[in-house]
Amino acid sequence: LKRARELGYKAKQGVVVVRVRVRRGGRRRERPSRGRRPKRMGVLKLTPKKSIQWMAEERAARKFPNLEVLNSYYVGEDGRYKYYEVILVDPHHPVILSDPQLSKLQRGRVFRGLTSAGRKARGLVR
Repeated sequence: LKRARELGYKAKQGVVVVRVRVRRGGRRRERPSRGRRPKRMGVLKLTPKKSIQWMAEERAARKFPNLEVLNSYYVGEDGRYKYYEVILVDPHHPVILSDPQLSKLQRGRVFRGLTSAGRKARGLVR
């Protein structure tokens, strides 16, 4: 809860924290259906341009279409998955609309790379 408060969480109606599970490790791409030698398939050893944390935020945003992602933080991992907690805000809730900091949230922040994880992946944070 301490980390959530640092990232903008407030104990108010309209602010929700959800835990998201995402896979660990590198990404495998779908194997092309035909016509190239295995080296050129481009399946293994690929680095995605998105961080796993950003993927977790997007997953939460798709699951809760009425909420906007404010921020997220790492919780832990096991052998197979990483866990993040994502802070979500209901932008149409009266309590949020009257809050000067939270009322300025725009639509689709996470899909445009405007959260902390998205900005970092885009190279905007030093």
